[in-house]
Amino acid sequence: MSRIASGAAFGTQVDLPSLNPADLSVLSGVAPELAAAFASLADEIALVIDESGVIRNVALGGASVGHPASAWVGKPWIETVTDATRRKIEMLLSDVAAPGVTRRREVNHPGSEGGEDIPISYAALRLGPSGPVIALGRDLRAVAAIQQRIVDARQEMERDYWKMRQEQTRQRLLTQVASDAVMVVHPGSLEILQSNAAAATLFGAGGAALAEPIRDFLGMAARTGRAAEVRTRLAPGAGLIDLSATPLRLEIDGVEAQGLLVRARGAVEEGVSPEGAAIVIADTSGRVRVANDAFRQLCHAGGASIDGRSLVEMLGDPQRHLAALLVEARRFGLVQRPAVLLGGGAGPVYEIHATATLIADGDQECIGLVLQRFESSQGDTLAAALATLVDNVGATPLAELMQRASEAAERVAVETALRRAADNLRAAAVLLGVSDTDLAQRLLRLGLKAART
Repeated sequence: MSRIASGAAFGTQVDLPSLNPADLSVLSGVAPELAAAFASLADEIALVIDESGVIRNVALGGASVGHPASAWVGKPWIETVTDATRRKIEMLLSDVAAPGVTRRREVNHPGSEGGEDIPISYAALRLGPSGPVIALGRDLRAVAAIQQRIVDARQEMERDYWKMRQEQTRQRLLTQVASDAVMVVHPGSLEILQSNAAAATLFGAGGAALAEPIRDFLGMAARTGRAAEVRTRLAPGAGLIDLSATPLRLEIDGVEAQGLLVRARGAVEEGVSPEGAAIVIADTSGRVRVANDAFRQLCHAGGASIDGRSLVEMLGDPQRHLAALLVEARRFGLVQRPAVLLGGGAGPVYEIHATATLIADGDQECIGLVLQRFESSQGDTLAAALATLVDNVGATPLAELMQRASEAAERVAVETALRRAADNLRAAAVLLGVSDTDLAQRLLRLGLKAART
């Protein structure tokens, strides 16, 4: 049942069937009753407002505006709304100056006792040229709540989407650091000065001749001095690769020159990067930006946040090998170290194989590192062989003992390089600093072989 709060009595009886639909002034005397009827039928709120803009009656249907509405009687309508929406009340009263129904306008009424504002959408009707105004309002709080839930759901979806994109970007960067073929090329001769294991597999080791399409692309990048990207093939019928070249200031034979840092992906053989390698991307000062789980295990980070932490502090750098590696990566673009000592402090010192490459991330530079800790008995094997040789002192000539020691050390070094290069001859030759042919001859002499050339 509707409720009417009234500041004046309206008792005029009107014969509704005899009314002229265009002449609403005859309904002025029953404005409160009409307001109550409208509010009850529409389950909303209706106000009766006099010519001076003062609320004379408030009728509530099923609206839950409650106590604030009952206190509006006798007050100017414009004073019952918030300051920000007073202009809309002025517009409603202006629009309803001529008989007819106005368009709806949304206003906010202050809530009771400092509560949230009450949004109401009003349309107004004047009963005749000089008659009162009936303003029929619709409580928008339920609509606003639904809209807010939709906004919240959309924002949550957007947050989840960007989290997913960030994770995808993180995984892509880590994968690229682990598997991209990277090399440093002389800007004039386009000779390969440095290359990682993947690049040695794809392009050949240092001194190898590059395919003609690659030489043309790199020659253009060297001439323009600008970063460039291309999708091409190494040979007709070969798979497509994405190739990028970035100008790099480096030292060549003691003279500063501009080289090219070249990255390729898309046709690199699997297995070049050691399985389980710790991969981390750091800024040029050596602070972590992105890392994989193997890196967290290597530095015993557990579940703690490692973003922005120093690599040197987390891993330990007793002989400043890691700090030097970061500096050289910035200077030369690509650095490989088969034996970097980490640890120390409260923990043991251990040896890792490290590859560091310079990465252009937008207008910023960062360094990607692949760190592989080797748990093997090669050192024990070599120590045992040397101990046996020492036991033969006096029974075997020194020259023969030295030859056996050299062979034992060479075997251990070659086997270690093959293992670290995933049994790839070219990549192992790069680690040992010898040519493919030299390493192949050593393997033949030592009775060893590489699974891949």
